[in-house]
Amino acid sequence: MKRLWLCAAAAAALTASSAATPSFAADAAPAADVAKAQHFGAWGFDLSGQDKTVAPGQDFYKFASGGWEAKTQIPSDRTRWGAFDELRELSDARARAVIDRAAANKAATGEEAKIGALYNAFMNEALIEKLDAAPLAPALAEIKAATTREQLAAIMGRAMYDYSSSFFGSAIQQDAKNPSRYALYVGQDGLGLPDRDYYLTDQFKTQKAKYEAYVAQMLGMAGWPDAQAKAQAIVALETRIAEASWSKVEQRDPVKTYNPTTVEQLAKDAPSFPWRTYFKAAGVSDVETVIVGEKSAFPKIAAIFADTPIDVLQAWQAFHVVDAASPYLSKRFVDARFDFRGKVLSGQPENRPRWKRAVTTVGSSLGEAVGKLYVAAYFPPESKAAMEQLVGNLRAALKVRIEKLDWMGPDTKAKALNKLAHFNVKIGYPDHWRDYSGLEIKADDLYGDIRRSSAFEWNFWVEKLRGPVDRSLWGMTPQTVNAYYDPTMNEIVFPAAILQPPFFDPKADPAVNYGGIGAVIGHEISHGFDDQGRQFDADGTLRDWWTAQDADKFVVQTKRLSGQYSAFSPLPGAHVNGDLTMGENIGDLGGVLTALDAYHMSLGGKPAAKIDGLTGDQRFFLGFAQIWRGKIRDDALRQQLVTDPHSPSYYRANGTVRNVDAWYEAFGVKAGDPLYVAPDQRVRIW
Repeated sequence: MKRLWLCAAAAAALTASSAATPSFAADAAPAADVAKAQHFGAWGFDLSGQDKTVAPGQDFYKFASGGWEAKTQIPSDRTRWGAFDELRELSDARARAVIDRAAANKAATGEEAKIGALYNAFMNEALIEKLDAAPLAPALAEIKAATTREQLAAIMGRAMYDYSSSFFGSAIQQDAKNPSRYALYVGQDGLGLPDRDYYLTDQFKTQKAKYEAYVAQMLGMAGWPDAQAKAQAIVALETRIAEASWSKVEQRDPVKTYNPTTVEQLAKDAPSFPWRTYFKAAGVSDVETVIVGEKSAFPKIAAIFADTPIDVLQAWQAFHVVDAASPYLSKRFVDARFDFRGKVLSGQPENRPRWKRAVTTVGSSLGEAVGKLYVAAYFPPESKAAMEQLVGNLRAALKVRIEKLDWMGPDTKAKALNKLAHFNVKIGYPDHWRDYSGLEIKADDLYGDIRRSSAFEWNFWVEKLRGPVDRSLWGMTPQTVNAYYDPTMNEIVFPAAILQPPFFDPKADPAVNYGGIGAVIGHEISHGFDDQGRQFDADGTLRDWWTAQDADKFVVQTKRLSGQYSAFSPLPGAHVNGDLTMGENIGDLGGVLTALDAYHMSLGGKPAAKIDGLTGDQRFFLGFAQIWRGKIRDDALRQQLVTDPHSPSYYRANGTVRNVDAWYEAFGVKAGDPLYVAPDQRVRIW
């Protein structure tokens, strides 16, 4: 029940969500003032959060946020805590407020009634406990009755809209080489652990062993026969899939993962899997051409499907159905899932309160319906107007930077400027809201509600597959604390919820706002020119528009950046993967440089006044560091290092500024300081 985004250069987001899966706990209503935006200091920066015993050139992150870090504890229901998480708490509280009103309104109709019904269904613990495992019975009975590979492939074909899982995942998104149309993408899948490294490397040996125990536990709770032996076989099966799978770095290549083929040819290339049956069950039997992601992995994974015993395939499917459905079942299932996916994989001590999980569930199923209420209550028009001006300033600043590049030739430069000029910008909320009138929600059927909402979402995209691209669609809801760049749309998107302190505060010093939301805007714009985004043109088409000489110069700088980040070791024996995090690191560097230029342009040639003894540039960099303050549990950090294209927040501050000449000048950083990088070794891209 997941819609994979298979394109290697998919929408690049500013930050990743918490890795852990929350679960039930005692309720605790938010305080009355939680829904009020906080402010940071008198002019936008939290001076009390500094550690002035640390010099900027020694550790800029600590200099800016060491005091905050020393006094901050990660909440027991979180794997991480920082600027993004604090703002997500605010967004959750606000979303709960509008959902509570909908749930309490007995006269509600339409979308408001659906919001209330789904929230009440999730909060009806007495009914959920009474039902216990009963909702699973039909799905498990069907799996037991599926005694042929054709029947099992049909169940896999429903993975996009059911609780089932598959060795291959499908998604409908814009065709990277014809972005005016949608295409069906197919990619590798089939793993129950976060990444193939969990199966293949010693650092996750303990987690893999506990995963096997978890598989056995869930099968046993569902009444599946011979649970322990089947768990061992399932983990062995998934290890074989992991061995055949591409790495996260390989999946980032938008050219190598773009392999259009006919279904007929796919059946020849990977003949051991019933593709026609799979696509028919997915509701896309009329599609003749698909885009394959990890091409060389497909024959291997198909062969694994063909030579795995039927009873192991059945048990594998049964486990994944139970695992996927557990958040919506009785407490024993929720607790078992959390104990592994929350505690073991991410180190999260306690489940999140039930109301938070309910808010998340309603937001996932009826996101824009909730967003419409959220915007009406919490997003003032002046915030959108201010963002439009800031985006305009950042675009103007990047235009000047591109024009002045000394390493890029005129032909490539002209195309880069054309791409920048064609950027589309979305701020706050959609111009056209999603219509949920066709979605059935029942207040006494949580399990069914989730399945129906997943089917509703998948069918929405299946219908889109048969028509032109809808450029009004959003990939995030307004209540999401994040932002993204979409290469096939060539657009940057900023949901309403991120337009709050410390990212943006109309009462703050402009330098801090440029260091905060300005760097966020610049980050997303820079994604259009990172190692993935640069391969898409102004129309969003995947094609090479660079001269060979300019491309070579770009690669030299990206390799240098990769080397810098790969040297960072946040945990013993674990390093940042500079190749996996390349796009986000380029985005951070380009974002800071562009935002600083825009800040300087906003001064109109006048010097910035000092505040509390700090220059404008110093306040800018402190504002940037402030948005990346954060703490994360070790297990969650290990997971992030192998699965997440974002560097840990500590390095997003320190790793970025050490390549910015103005930072050295602002804080007097000299050779011999730990963060010092010689001028000729600093990465200079945009």
